[in-house]
Amino acid sequence: MSSNIKVLQVIPKLGYGGAETGCYDIAHYLPENNCKSFIVTSGGELTKFIDRKKVKLIRLPVQSKNPLLMIMNSIILVGIILIYNITIVHARSRAPAWSCLIATKLTKRKFVTTFHGTYNFSGKLKKFYNSVMVRSDLIIAGSNFIFSHIKKNYSELLKPTKKFLVIFRGINVDYFDASTKLESDEKKLLKKWNIHEEKKIILMPGRLTSWKGQQLFIEAINLVKIELGYEAFHAVILGTEQGRDLYKKKLIRLTEQYRLTKQIKFIDHCKDMALAYKVSNIVVSASIEPEAFGRVAVEAQSMEKLIIASNIGGSNETIIDRKTGLLFESGDPKSLSKKIIEGLTKDDTSIRLIGKEGRKNVIKKFNVEKMCFSTYSEYKRLLN
Repeated sequence: MSSNIKVLQVIPKLGYGGAETGCYDIAHYLPENNCKSFIVTSGGELTKFIDRKKVKLIRLPVQSKNPLLMIMNSIILVGIILIYNITIVHARSRAPAWSCLIATKLTKRKFVTTFHGTYNFSGKLKKFYNSVMVRSDLIIAGSNFIFSHIKKNYSELLKPTKKFLVIFRGINVDYFDASTKLESDEKKLLKKWNIHEEKKIILMPGRLTSWKGQQLFIEAINLVKIELGYEAFHAVILGTEQGRDLYKKKLIRLTEQYRLTKQIKFIDHCKDMALAYKVSNIVVSASIEPEAFGRVAVEAQSMEKLIIASNIGGSNETIIDRKTGLLFESGDPKSLSKKIIEGLTKDDTSIRLIGKEGRKNVIKKFNVEKMCFSTYSEYKRLLN
């Protein structure tokens, strides 16, 4: 059966987000199991790392929400499905999912969707647009939180003929492994960031957008500074603004207001995220809206770092509070500041123990191999 499986994954753009890396990982896992693998995308930085001998890459403007382009994409997808005799089409976002739904209906192929976020809606039209993600033969939720969200908001579309399950996202635990990083590379990165090694580093990774909680983080850092003193630590906000220039300016003004410009550093990008985690002492995920999964929390645990995250969404599932990390009251800078102070003042033995438990937790539940195997197994069941 496996030799007859030909999977076409469709995703708007292959960047470095959780949905994108999941697509990339599955695409390269399938050929190792004697399956044909295809990706349709508009482009993205991750495309240059695709092994073209294993994965067929097809560029199409599937990122567009223009109805005419979506219809055109569906027609082209029909051609791709028939030419390559695709057996399963797996959509990972709403706009391309509509094109995939039409194409699979016309070609009578199996349709899979992965619900990567909560896709909020305020009216019936937006809810209908979102509903394409539950109109497939197999619906995959990236966490129990997303599973509950779907059941609550789209129960009328969850028919007995559809399969609906949770497959946790996975990360590459070989890449996110503290033991693989060289001390010389750590020193180079710290020098690049202009950070003194003797000070502890608090890292907050993630694109600059208000719901990720950078403003709350800065407010919490100010409270920590008042408690512990100005020169106690460095804080790094790592992420690009992606066009949100006004938001970044707002964050910079806030650091100036609190006189934190020498203590908080804004870093746009880091090519080696595992190295960024390695040089840090504490990692923070301060989202004020629920994370569908929360990749930062999992990556930090895999790197044996103390993760402090808001107690909403996926973080409640990926972190075992006080065992593999610390959870704080979402939206409350005072709660976050207390957890940061706790992390900064904890003894080294306790920190190491939390780190070890964190990596064990990730290897057991959130390993990329586990995610790929589970997805591949569901593909086989779907065709059978």
